[in-house]
Amino acid sequence: MATTAQLFEEPFDADEYIERLAWRTPGGGSKGGAEAFDPKRLLEEFENHIEELKQLDEKIQRRVEKLEHQCHREAKEFAHKVQDLQRSNQVAFQHFQELDEHISYVATKVCHLGDQLEGVNTPRQRAVEAQRLMTYFNEFLDGDLRSDVFNNPDKIKEAADIIQKLHLIAQELPFDRFADVKAKIASKYHDLERQLIQEFTAAQRRGEIGRMREVAAVLLHFKGYAYCVDVYIKQCQEGAYLKNDVFEDTAVLCQRVNKQVGEVFSSPETVMAKLIQNIFENKLQAHVKEKLDETRHSDVEQYLKNLYDLYSRSTALATKLTEFNLGSDKHTFLSKLIKSIFSSYLESYIDMEKDYLRTRGAMILQRYYDSKNHQKRLIGTGSIQELKERIRQRTNLPLGPIIDTHGETFLSPELVVNLLQETRHAFERCNRLSDPSDLPKNAFLIFLLLVDHLCVEHIDYALEIGLSAIPSSDAKNANLYFLDVVQQANSIFHLFDKQFNDQLMPLISSSPKLAECLQKKKEVIEQMEVKLDTGIDRTINCMVGQMKHILTTEQKKTDFRPEDENNVMIQYTTACSKVCAYVTRQVEHVRKSMDGKNVDTVLTELGVRFHRLIHEHLQQYSYSSMGGMLAICDVAEYRRSAKEFRVPLVLQLFDTLHALCNLLVVAPDNLKQVCSGEQLTNLDRNLLHAFVQLRVDYRSSRLGRHFS
Repeated sequence: MATTAQLFEEPFDADEYIERLAWRTPGGGSKGGAEAFDPKRLLEEFENHIEELKQLDEKIQRRVEKLEHQCHREAKEFAHKVQDLQRSNQVAFQHFQELDEHISYVATKVCHLGDQLEGVNTPRQRAVEAQRLMTYFNEFLDGDLRSDVFNNPDKIKEAADIIQKLHLIAQELPFDRFADVKAKIASKYHDLERQLIQEFTAAQRRGEIGRMREVAAVLLHFKGYAYCVDVYIKQCQEGAYLKNDVFEDTAVLCQRVNKQVGEVFSSPETVMAKLIQNIFENKLQAHVKEKLDETRHSDVEQYLKNLYDLYSRSTALATKLTEFNLGSDKHTFLSKLIKSIFSSYLESYIDMEKDYLRTRGAMILQRYYDSKNHQKRLIGTGSIQELKERIRQRTNLPLGPIIDTHGETFLSPELVVNLLQETRHAFERCNRLSDPSDLPKNAFLIFLLLVDHLCVEHIDYALEIGLSAIPSSDAKNANLYFLDVVQQANSIFHLFDKQFNDQLMPLISSSPKLAECLQKKKEVIEQMEVKLDTGIDRTINCMVGQMKHILTTEQKKTDFRPEDENNVMIQYTTACSKVCAYVTRQVEHVRKSMDGKNVDTVLTELGVRFHRLIHEHLQQYSYSSMGGMLAICDVAEYRRSAKEFRVPLVLQLFDTLHALCNLLVVAPDNLKQVCSGEQLTNLDRNLLHAFVQLRVDYRSSRLGRHFS
């Protein structure tokens, strides 16, 4: 049986179990082991083992039944015990309810008895207190203070309580009958009050917080309590302002006193508020007045810097002080204190800011022009100037003498940075020092001054000078500096626009002044764009005039009708070479001077006029066969220059012109085929005919008949 039990090892597997049983049986293995396989012996072993398993099963079943019976018996016993415990718990709960009712009854009786005792004791205590006060009152009435409480310095707290009550009683007595005793009580009242304040002051000097708290609690009911607080505030500030930084000293002082005030006084928020008010109305106000009054009339720039710094530090200090308990509306309280100090200065702030910016801007401008040894010209205003401007826009003619600026643009990045820097500081001061309701209006006034100094007095003036310096279109070897003016004006205006967005917009974004600022900016831009467009247009005319001058002086009629048709050694004419070199320089100049879409716009206009000039120039000559080939080479070189424009329209125009020049060399019989080509088919027949007529063999070869 033990052997059988060993075969039931966990985890149990029936197949494994049979294998192990067969293996343990002699002659029962699959290979027979040392002996041959014996099925009968194996069958016998299986039958014996089955009998053993049956016996084992019966034994286990009997044991299970025994354990089940024992479990049922113990379950019944446990159920009986639970029922007994429930009955015991119910009895205990009933006893607890009875006890609770009894305790409630006794407590009610005790409370009632306490109320009765209090009702009897309170009048008795009042009577005893009244008798005690009458005894002390009699001593004042007799003029002899015999009680120890009035003569013992250690009992000053008790004496103060008595005299305070007697003082209240004396105020209710008729003056004519009790004038003498009332005077004695008042005298003793003031004497004790003085002694208490002296004791409080001495305790404060010694740093005895506990004694200060006791005396302050006694003085709370005296009229001199406010004076006690004043003395405390005065002593707190002794030795607190040893540094040069009154704001930092104030923050440190309030941080130190705040904890002490809470330990000494019953209403610390009132005392703390009174301390801060005293500091603002005395220390800070005196400091601000000293700093501002010494520079208000002598140095406006320093005055504005000091005002901004002092006001900023005052508001920062007020922010720190909001950490302390100063009452229910501490923000309003601190704002009023700051306003009381700075109100007289803030009322006149914007006027002084405007005067300073106006003077400072004029000085910066004059200093720049003096450094250039330049006397500013008066730019006309009013109807005459408007008429001139209108004529100049429509005719593109210079009005007035041409000025030689020697390449000077009269635009200074350093000057612009100085003006913008001053304006940035002004916007910062305006944001800090202006009343919220006046902020947009004040910011707009500062913006107008910036427009006047930067845009009108500097940029617009430079544009006027630049326009006056542009030579006429037929001038020879003219130096064109207006594009440099354009480049610098654009750079300056980008800086102006950045300050407009970064510093002005946040100050006016939610006010009606926003529309006014945007309109003013739009007007300034439009005025400058008109002058820039006029100047660029006249500059392009000058460029074209220079090209025309080169072509007129360098191009010879024999270039396209060479005497020896078989001995032409050049790839393109000298005039073409010089024009292309000039065009390349001007294209590069335009790219350096412009940005964004303006580059393409200006180069497109220059390219169109360049094409028109070459087109008209080629029509002034007649061409032999070899001359036509040379003209084609010239146009190819012009087209190579046109590629530098990087403008499809310009390149297309020169492609067409190149195709037109092919008419100068094509065989007569092929004219119609060439004219119907992709690039020429949409052109006017008269234009094609005009180019064909430039051929020297036009009449002799009867090209007109082939062309028609």
